Amino acid sequence: MSSTYQAIQWVPVKKAYDAILWISVAVYLILFFALSKLIAPFADDTIVLIRAFGTAAFLLLHVILATGPLARLNPVFLPLLYNRRHMGVTMFLLGLGHAALVLFYYHMGGVVNPITNIFLHSPFTGDLAWIPFQAFGAIALFILFLMAATSHDFWLANLTAPVWKALHMLVYVAYGALVIHVALGILQSELSPAYVGLTFLGAASIGGLHVLSACKESKLETAMAALPDPEKDGYVKVGRVDEIEDNRAKIVSLSGERVAVFKYLDEDDNNRRKISVVSNVCQHQNGPLGEGKYAYGCITCPWHGFQYKPHDGAAPAPFTEKIPTFNVRVVGDEIFVDPQPNPPGTSTRPVILS
Repeated sequence: MSSTYQAIQWVPVKKAYDAILWISVAVYLILFFALSKLIAPFADDTIVLIRAFGTAAFLLLHVILATGPLARLNPVFLPLLYNRRHMGVTMFLLGLGHAALVLFYYHMGGVVNPITNIFLHSPFTGDLAWIPFQAFGAIALFILFLMAATSHDFWLANLTAPVWKALHMLVYVAYGALVIHVALGILQSELSPAYVGLTFLGAASIGGLHVLSACKESKLETAMAALPDPEKDGYVKVGRVDEIEDNRAKIVSLSGERVAVFKYLDEDDNNRRKISVVSNVCQHQNGPLGEGKYAYGCITCPWHGFQYKPHDGAAPAPFTEKIPTFNVRVVGDEIFVDPQPNPPGTSTRPVILS
């Protein structure tokens, strides 16, 4: 849904990923419940459900946090970016189900308000049982609720992009609180330290992926800065045609701005292979258009599915978003781009390769 309450026309591939997501979650919950009852037939059904919803939400949060760095390290993970917003909302709903079951099972029978009871603990006894680990889960759930509630583009437009982005960066605070919540909860109910080790291994993996991704981005910036000086006509060589996959892009830096050089098969022109260059910044949420792909006549942003035509940078009707375009030339196998952007929505002549 856009900020003007117009439905975004998700491509069939995105609908397929949504279906895979929901089916996978359903299969996980069913298998978790069935295997738990098989291993421990007398286990309480509600406790099994609490653990099923909690582990599903926690695992899905790891997938969400890993999506960005993985996609930058290897393009094979790019399709996950198309579904990240829906994964986030699904993860919150799983966490909400987990919390509702906990409230019902553990906190509804007392005289203290159930919400208040989560933040209370017994006096210090020298062991882990006194620590109110559920409070960390409640804090994380509140942050995830704010993120899910403001995922609509209405909030992005009214909160402004910097405020909205800062709010959604709190996901890392929520993740830290959840690691503490899960680790302390396991220590109070399980004797084996292996579970805690797996929890912190997951956290270390997320941190490691972000470090590796940052190192690769730094190398990319260095390589971009080393591009040859502009030719006499002002165009800058940005690479070779064979470096770019069909219906994909290469991201380069021109005059300090990132642009996306797309090579695509024009479906409206007998699938002729063409080159067009547009800004790498999506007008919706500054998403990296160059990490998306060309499909159904448009470049599709990998973050939220916003689309633009490659030759003029204009969104298809009835949408009105526009991005800057760049003039491009191909000499032999070398691609040259004019570093001066055209005004958003300016039609340019694609280079026809075949």
